[in-house]
Amino acid sequence: MTTSWRGALAQIGRYTFVSVVLGFFALPLLWLATAPFDRTPTITTSLPEFTLDNFRALLDNPYAVRSLWNSIVLAGGTAALVVTFAALAAYALSRVRIPGRDALLYGLLLLSSIVTGTATMVPLFELAFRLNLIDRQFGVILVLSGGLLPAAIFILKDFMDSTPTSYEESARVFGASPLQIVRHIVLPVVRPGLATVAVWAVAGVWGNFLVPFLLLRSPDKAPAAVIMYTLYTEGGQANLALLSTFSLLYSLPVVLMFVFVSSRYGFRFHGGIKR
Repeated sequence: MTTSWRGALAQIGRYTFVSVVLGFFALPLLWLATAPFDRTPTITTSLPEFTLDNFRALLDNPYAVRSLWNSIVLAGGTAALVVTFAALAAYALSRVRIPGRDALLYGLLLLSSIVTGTATMVPLFELAFRLNLIDRQFGVILVLSGGLLPAAIFILKDFMDSTPTSYEESARVFGASPLQIVRHIVLPVVRPGLATVAVWAVAGVWGNFLVPFLLLRSPDKAPAAVIMYTLYTEGGQANLALLSTFSLLYSLPVVLMFVFVSSRYGFRFHGGIKR
């Protein structure tokens, strides 16, 4: 009897602990879901006095809605470049046996982890200035892509290594070119890996503040991560009505992307082949 009571108390304690932890993380999300519809939102979570005036006020902001589109352009462009070049480089590193291949790959990954974006901003700004890429979204896409490529190549190489080479050999027998093999044989097999890298790249760019803030000068080209810091009153206080509404709209694209990819692939990968 004593053992059963101890087991029941231990189970109650575990459930209580898990409930407290979930509640701790759920409260900010609950605030984010209710504050945009509150006429006078505060930093506490409460039943909102329902209104849509916050959305109307946000639409009147000349840069808020446009910044969301700018974020989509930057994130989509960076993800496209990273997935394309990482897939080609990973396939080459997986199939071509060259001396020092693994050392080169690990060296790139190590350097990209140690040398952070903050430490390289001065030379990157100088390079962008000399190439006339200041205040151009394409320049931001190139800089962000360069920072994400080493890790993306490292991730996709494992997927490429798990792809059976017998498929490619059969395609060569029928006269397929290397690009045709990559496009029609390899890429369909490693689609889960491509989706993983794409989601990772979009998430990394979506919340990036430093690079767009330094390289973009025009407010109409700035992404949402930069414009969000302008939603303050003249006294320096956060405008909770606009900030909460903008945060809700800002988080929706990433959430929808995660739901779509999760429903398609389930984020359960093993090498390049989904089980």
